[in-house]
Amino acid sequence: MNNNPNNSFITFLYQTAAGRMILKGIMKSGVLKAAEKYAKSESSKHLIPWFISENKIDMTEYGNYSYHSYAEFFSRQKLRKYSKTDFSDKHLISPCDGFLSAYRLSDDSSFAIKGSRYRVSDLLNDSELAKRFKNGICLVFRLEARDYHRYCYIDDCYQHDSHYIEGELHSVQPIALENYPVFALNRRLWNLLETKNFGPIVQTEIGALLVGGFSNNHPNGHFIKGEEMGRFELHGSTITLLIEKNRIELIDNLEAAFKHEIKVRQGEWIASAINQ
Repeated sequence: MNNNPNNSFITFLYQTAAGRMILKGIMKSGVLKAAEKYAKSESSKHLIPWFISENKIDMTEYGNYSYHSYAEFFSRQKLRKYSKTDFSDKHLISPCDGFLSAYRLSDDSSFAIKGSRYRVSDLLNDSELAKRFKNGICLVFRLEARDYHRYCYIDDCYQHDSHYIEGELHSVQPIALENYPVFALNRRLWNLLETKNFGPIVQTEIGALLVGGFSNNHPNGHFIKGEEMGRFELHGSTITLLIEKNRIELIDNLEAAFKHEIKVRQGEWIASAINQ
């Protein structure tokens, strides 16, 4: 039984006729904007203790900091001593805390999640770039509301200009993925990263229900592995990595990510470079 009231509400929205009607109303109204404005106001501070308790968050990693709003708390930053990164050259690291799933791309650069089939060209709105990833791998990192919502560079790299795609703000929980092609509908931001050890990788940040935005620290440039790349705001979100064929292999204890989600932490080793 699902005892999480938030998950129960998402199930209601996406799996019942009444819920889907309400969902359409939410999408067309100013409710999300109003919720975002409130979360960024000082009056939302009272939500912070409740959220910490409800999600059993250990605040030791964040220090004794006083937040001015729920939104500021949500995108909180860890103390440096708690940010751990595997700096081995041939080790690909997780860009964030979250649940990892892995998918093999077909020869037409598409993959399936929960009954929805995604073409890479639809995610990026760039058919030529999509062709580079045929028969490659797509790694999906689903962040829950309780997770750390900052993300880092997965390798030493050059980051090309950002590409922003306006979209809706559907939930990214599995129940929503079963009913809508969320990744092709939602607001998203992608960057082509020319990495030192793993070839070209496209990293995409995908907004979710109540996520008003994502903020990358730099528009482009050279960056080092583990350096903070940006942050999400307000609620659970998703990051995807598109990786070319024969560039990486998941480490042994994460091979099961091709079958089900596995919890990972930002900066930890998740895959190794394949010698070419």
